[in-house]
Amino acid sequence: MQTADIIRQLLINIGEDPERPELHKTPQRVAQFWEYVTQGYRVDVTTLLRDAVITGEYNQMILVKDIDFYSLCEHHLVPFFGKAHVAYIPDGRIIGFSKIPRVVQAFAQRLQIQERLTQQITDALNQVLHPRGIGVIIEARHLCMQMRGVEKQNSNITTSVMLGEMHDEPSAREEFLKLIARKWES
Repeated sequence: MQTADIIRQLLINIGEDPERPELHKTPQRVAQFWEYVTQGYRVDVTTLLRDAVITGEYNQMILVKDIDFYSLCEHHLVPFFGKAHVAYIPDGRIIGFSKIPRVVQAFAQRLQIQERLTQQITDALNQVLHPRGIGVIIEARHLCMQMRGVEKQNSNITTSVMLGEMHDEPSAREEFLKLIARKWES
């Protein structure tokens, strides 16, 4: 059964008429939406990263912060969205800055839970770069908490994973946390 057929049946099941003019194209639109928002399943993150590795002597923290993302909660198929902050301390291997948001997007565009998303980003970068340290913090709002259940409109969820020096060295962790808290000044 095609996705559009499933959506058509869903409309019937909730009491709608999929032949109503306003809904006639909805099954196909929803199928296209799902194709787009789950495209992360078709990204080989390891290849994406390996093809971008550069040998370099830089050995200070590299941070890409405020990476906007959206994902779908695997429990309710409802969006959650927010910002990811990713930092690593290189040990001879770096990647282009744009690859970090691509990694976030590839894992976010799958059915997810925030904890796994945080871990997957960390693990993928750690496996390819072998950095001295890595930290990932994700801050998100979950529509499943806002629209149903506890209905807490202003709840934010924060998850983090820290490895190597980011975990073991208080000064590295402190630097990471200070840098993500700092606002850009023009």
